Amino acid sequence: MTVRTAWITGASSGFGAASVERFVAGGWRVIASARRAERLQPLVERHGAERVHVAAFDIRDEAAMRSAHAALPPAFAGVDLLVNNAGLALGTAPAQQADLAQWKQMIDTNVTALVTLTRLLLPTLIERRGAIVNISSTASTYPYPGGNVYGGTKAFVSQFSLGLRSDLHGTGVRVTSVEPGMAQTEFTLVRTGGDQAASDRLYAGAQPITAGDIAETLWWIATLPPHLNINRIELMPVSQSFAGFQVHRD
Repeated sequence: MTVRTAWITGASSGFGAASVERFVAGGWRVIASARRAERLQPLVERHGAERVHVAAFDIRDEAAMRSAHAALPPAFAGVDLLVNNAGLALGTAPAQQADLAQWKQMIDTNVTALVTLTRLLLPTLIERRGAIVNISSTASTYPYPGGNVYGGTKAFVSQFSLGLRSDLHGTGVRVTSVEPGMAQTEFTLVRTGGDQAASDRLYAGAQPITAGDIAETLWWIATLPPHLNINRIELMPVSQSFAGFQVHRD
């Protein structure tokens, strides 16, 4: 049986780390990339270098990305699935009080880096009739106070996914946008600069989506028959639904 290869970004924690485990368990090879080398190396120790290849670099560094791609061992060079998972939200302030540097970091990570890696791998994905799964968010559709640029970047991811699907028509490459709602990972810790209490308050009693839930969703998408394409999939915990409109009153 042919062993397929997935490249999963943001693989050091959360959705990415859980997805590495799921795809390796399913018999795939995985390229696990993220900034934190110390979190990636245990993946090789646990699964072996024949199953997991790690690439530690900042996804915003295009030169480092290209170097990591060029350095792929031959067994990992034929990428069948790209999971664009690396991304982040920074800050919860309204736009008029937001930190412009945080806005730019979100755009560089969630948009620029994602399209750069996608473009780099497209020739291989087309050759292998592979698949692309982009991790978007319910924030791409439903705005909320303080979501500003984060929501904007995820709206880009969702629309870019549809555009890719259109452009790749006839190639056999599948493209999916996965749009999770409330999920308990390091997301809120990163967004709040490490405020554990804020993270705990957000998820308390809500039974949010887990990283494992998303990993199983990605596995399902990736292992569907090749004539089926999931265009987009939106997931929320049962405890979360759509917010009402804001009304300001004098």
